[in-house]
Amino acid sequence: HCGCCGALMFGESGTSRTGEVHRYYKCATAKKKKGCKKKTVRKQWLEDLVVNQTMQLVRDDAAMESIIAKVMELQDRENTNLPLYEKQLRDAESGIQNMLNAIQAGILTSSTKERLEQLEETKRELEARIAEEKLAKPKIKEEFIRFWLMRFRKLDMSLKDQRQALVDTFINSIYLYDDKVLITFNYKEGTQTVTFGEATEVASEGNGSDLDCIPAP
Repeated sequence: HCGCCGALMFGESGTSRTGEVHRYYKCATAKKKKGCKKKTVRKQWLEDLVVNQTMQLVRDDAAMESIIAKVMELQDRENTNLPLYEKQLRDAESGIQNMLNAIQAGILTSSTKERLEQLEETKRELEARIAEEKLAKPKIKEEFIRFWLMRFRKLDMSLKDQRQALVDTFINSIYLYDDKVLITFNYKEGTQTVTFGEATEVASEGNGSDLDCIPAP
């Protein structure tokens, strides 16, 4: 998105006098000459910058744990029945244990026996409901989510499909300004602002392999 007006940025290309093709991103509003003065940004430079920042996120253990925690939280939030059934099951099991304790203490009446049978029937029903819920939408285990996310650390960023997979998984939105880019990742604390000057400095220091030898926009 354009950071100046909020419109979508889209890819364009042009050919120089030497026949070299240049690709860049341009604001839709600016293209239509409707008031936005957002400058174009070199396509390859921007995409390498975004990939570089995303890989920094992927290599950050604390950030990855935050993403894993959010995924687990969303799973629990989506299935409101399962936590309720599990609580009711714990209550039923506690009630059964109380009844058994009373029987062991010598308190055995017709109402005690009836209540125990009711609780045992409730327990069976709840166990069946819980099983149905888990079969309908099985919960992904935290260990698998961690394993799946950590695979992204091994991606080859020279391959287009792997770069795209990285972006599709972790990036929520990108806003381009004339002097910076605002990247919002798919987790609660996931907002990163990078100035073009900072990105160029990192590349010149040789610390950002994805940005090396790429001119600023």
